[in-house]
Amino acid sequence: MAKYYVIAGELSGDIHASNMMKHLLDIDSKINFRFWGGDMMSKITGKLPIKHIKDLSFMGFVDVLKNIRTIFKNIAFCKKDILEYKPDILILVDFPGFNLRIADWAKKQGFIIIYYISPTIWAWHESRVNTIKRVCDKMYVILPFEPEVYAKHNYTAEYVGHPLLDAIADKKNELLNFEIFKKTNQLTNKKIVALLPGSRKQEIKKMLKVMLSVVHHFPHYQFVIAGTHNLSPSAYNLAHQQNVKVIYNQTYALMQHAHIGLIKSGTSTLESAIFKLPQVICYKAGALSIKIARLLVGNRVKYIGLPNLIMNEPIVTELLQEDFTSERLILEINLLLEEKNRNEILNKYDQLIELLGNSGASKKVAHSIYDYLNKKQ
Repeated sequence: MAKYYVIAGELSGDIHASNMMKHLLDIDSKINFRFWGGDMMSKITGKLPIKHIKDLSFMGFVDVLKNIRTIFKNIAFCKKDILEYKPDILILVDFPGFNLRIADWAKKQGFIIIYYISPTIWAWHESRVNTIKRVCDKMYVILPFEPEVYAKHNYTAEYVGHPLLDAIADKKNELLNFEIFKKTNQLTNKKIVALLPGSRKQEIKKMLKVMLSVVHHFPHYQFVIAGTHNLSPSAYNLAHQQNVKVIYNQTYALMQHAHIGLIKSGTSTLESAIFKLPQVICYKAGALSIKIARLLVGNRVKYIGLPNLIMNEPIVTELLQEDFTSERLILEINLLLEEKNRNEILNKYDQLIELLGNSGASKKVAHSIYDYLNKKQ
């Protein structure tokens, strides 16, 4: 019985790792998984994670520094746990700050190391490619331009397509139609503006107040927040005070039925594009974290939002830091409500989806990993 050790440290990693694990179990139902992750991975395996993602994810340089002791304790515990479990293969999913440290150590212990979903070496810390070349037996990437970035460093990365296409395709059949969605969540017939302020406490604190500040300017629309159970309900107190609905575990359904979205930069911006939801990409972090990030990134990256990065053009507006204000949000929402602008964005979304390639990334990765391990054994 093959033993797989999988580490995912964020919500998106939990989703993509769980889909990969599902396909691995389809190939061989006797695979034994031990993992760091979330509820999706638990659902697939019927096991609890060794560490849950809600206890692992820290946002920004300042937050990382505040929690540095916890992070180092987790790293030490992870190393000990791997040595005790003695896996046949170690699969690291995104989460580079943690996973690259584990990979560097695990390689010296003689473990087979697979990395799925590359660190953003094209944005910053390009020097990390040297670590990746040294410690990763295989790297699977999900953005179409990434193999070329690695090729410049004489390393072969395998492009498998974006697993979001699979995750969304799997969920679309389960989504409620609008009438049921509306009734279930006690919504009105007004068109929906979806608010996705993030899934971390720090993100909600930075983002939600500005997003909610525009609600009264659009009385003919209903604003609905995609909430997360990873946070206490009190995180959304400001929304409750303004009678703005917070719905949980229905993010894809909200994207499906919304007219426009105000979306925190991250995976959700690409999900919104795949759902054909016109959006404004929003982001605000602590001043010190942003200053450090700008020093590290420099002029290498023109955009922060995934749709813009992949298309290499500003197909949707990004409001970052000092630009993320009530006034700018009002302006951009009004632009999204104009039919001409909406159609231009939707056309660009079609091009983006075509560029991402066919679905099947999760299955492709699973088969490749399984075959690779069999050849090594």
